[in-house]
Amino acid sequence: MRPLEPLQAPVDPVEALRRVGFLLERSRQHSRRVEAFRGAVGVLRGLDEGEVGQRVEAGTLTELAGIGASTAGVITQAVRGELPDYLVRQQEEHGGPLVEGAADYAEAIIGDCHLHSDWSDGGSPIDEMVLTAVELGQEWMVLTDHSPRLRIANGLSAQRLSQQLDLLARIDASLGDAFTLMSGIEVDILDDGALDQSEEMLGRLDLVTASVHSKLKMTKAPMTRRMVAAVSNPRVNVLGHCTGRLVTGGRGTRPQSEFDARQVFEACAEHDVAVEINSRPERCDPPDELVELALEIGCLFAVDSDAHAPGQLEMKAYGAERAQRLGVPLERIVTTWEAERVREWSGRR
Repeated sequence: MRPLEPLQAPVDPVEALRRVGFLLERSRQHSRRVEAFRGAVGVLRGLDEGEVGQRVEAGTLTELAGIGASTAGVITQAVRGELPDYLVRQQEEHGGPLVEGAADYAEAIIGDCHLHSDWSDGGSPIDEMVLTAVELGQEWMVLTDHSPRLRIANGLSAQRLSQQLDLLARIDASLGDAFTLMSGIEVDILDDGALDQSEEMLGRLDLVTASVHSKLKMTKAPMTRRMVAAVSNPRVNVLGHCTGRLVTGGRGTRPQSEFDARQVFEACAEHDVAVEINSRPERCDPPDELVELALEIGCLFAVDSDAHAPGQLEMKAYGAERAQRLGVPLERIVTTWEAERVREWSGRR
């Protein structure tokens, strides 16, 4: 994974809008602002050839539903061959490195086992997530939209997941050798450790990330049994954000769940399940001492973005910094592996 180079004039208006949206997401700015620029991209892509330039000259861009003053300004300057002022400000304020000192690890991370699209609670379509990943120098990703019980996140029923698999196959086929898009799910770990999707559907996926999203205050013994049961399931490949904690951000904070981490991580090591290093700043999960424990026990790791928008894909830099600082060997991070090796690993179970 590599950072994006700043755009220079001349720039296509769609690319200018996309980059603004990316930088707003990357810097965790308000979702409504992001939606304005992402939505404007869709408007421009739906126009006939030449209409954008005509509307710029006529001053009628804002007559289009979904184009406001800020987005019209970006489009107008881009059409006229200028680097839009709004884009310049975003690149200056939010275009620098996310972290210092982890370039080697960040560059080595070429994949992602945990990210979402607008099929569940993500903000962008699958093709936009793929395009941004390619621009960031990734080689593969696993789409892991939510499972059905997580209704607040528009989790996928078996029927919707089946429809998504058909779409993923078509997108992946269109990419040739340039990029690999794998099928997956972030499946909810139910109270008894069962998985929130049918065995048949889980068997059709390339990779399964399993996470606890409910009853996070369950007492230690049953939570431990719940998590051990999940990672012992041969369909599970990655244990997602294992403590469920929130340390900052708009959703407030949340303490970590109580469980016997040694017992859970020993089960992960026994069953070849990777422990996720969730890169989202509001999660930073697991905490450092649990990463060190999993490292001591011999676990594999997955440095994942848990991205819900294209601009969040680069947040793996935060996880890369933690992995490097805590001494996690690159060889034990599955998101540094080639796509074919990942498929072989995930398919063994």
